[in-house]
Amino acid sequence: MRAIAITGFGGLERLQLADLPQPTPGPGEVLVKVAYAGVNPADWKAREGKLSRYFEYKFPFVLGFDLSGTVAAVGAGVEGVKPGDAVFGMSKQGQGENGAYADYCLAWPAMLAPPPPAMSAAEAAGLPVAGVTAYGGLVDAGALKAGQSVLINGGAGGVGSLAIQIARAVGARVAVTCGARNADYVRELGAERAIDYANEDVVAAVRDWTGGAGVDLVLDAVGLDTLLPRATELVKAGGRFETLSSAASEEQVAAAATKGVTILSNMVAVMRQPEHLAGLAAMCAAGKVRAAPTEALPLADAAEAHRRVESGHVRGKIVLAVAAQ
Repeated sequence: MRAIAITGFGGLERLQLADLPQPTPGPGEVLVKVAYAGVNPADWKAREGKLSRYFEYKFPFVLGFDLSGTVAAVGAGVEGVKPGDAVFGMSKQGQGENGAYADYCLAWPAMLAPPPPAMSAAEAAGLPVAGVTAYGGLVDAGALKAGQSVLINGGAGGVGSLAIQIARAVGARVAVTCGARNADYVRELGAERAIDYANEDVVAAVRDWTGGAGVDLVLDAVGLDTLLPRATELVKAGGRFETLSSAASEEQVAAAATKGVTILSNMVAVMRQPEHLAGLAAMCAAGKVRAAPTEALPLADAAEAHRRVESGHVRGKIVLAVAAQ
């Protein structure tokens, strides 16, 4: 089968088209014929070896967490999906298996769901990692409730654009940080306040928006310590600051706790990803969440997709057309 594989860690040049054996599903596994593979920041981090503490790489290694496609075969004991079913979800890359940048890949049935009826296969392929991250971060780890307020740091990206909609579906008020060019876009998704991080003081803007109280939750999809040092200025006492892309120091956590603010990582909820995928799929099927703007590139252009995602300025999602249907 065709695949984009790496034979070692490094830059874009490591992404090479290869001919690899087609996998066979073992007990409890599903073989998916991939139509589209989503591209996420985690993919270029995996290419560089930054995820080696989470799983063991076996070269040649195929990247790609996100997928949409059709069930080709199932292993012993699999229930709930059958050959021919259209699905979207996540590959087993997170367990060190080859991912979705290939004609076929393996997946757990719990990490697959029927594609939302109003979405194309390309759009569905851009949902899983970003959508599960946003859903788990807001609904599970963030414990966001109707009537509460949330600031989403990085509102125009893959996670942010879905997080806005999920928060609104829960019944929360939403403010986001974004560049000026994306202000209208995030408002269309449901953001009440778009804060231009390049030209506005984010803390002052949040305080003005909340009447001086601060928000109940910050979902930081940017990291890089852009907001974490000012967590207690952004969040009201009893609230939460949740980081997706960076880790808080023990000193930061302790200092925030003295002011009644909890700093946490979305990793506290990672074991419940199947429930998050099911919740996301239900919101999409109900029309409460729509796909982010999606651009499909050929599988052979994986390096260009990585270059653009790594730049950090992609609006919406980029996917790779593997066997576009």
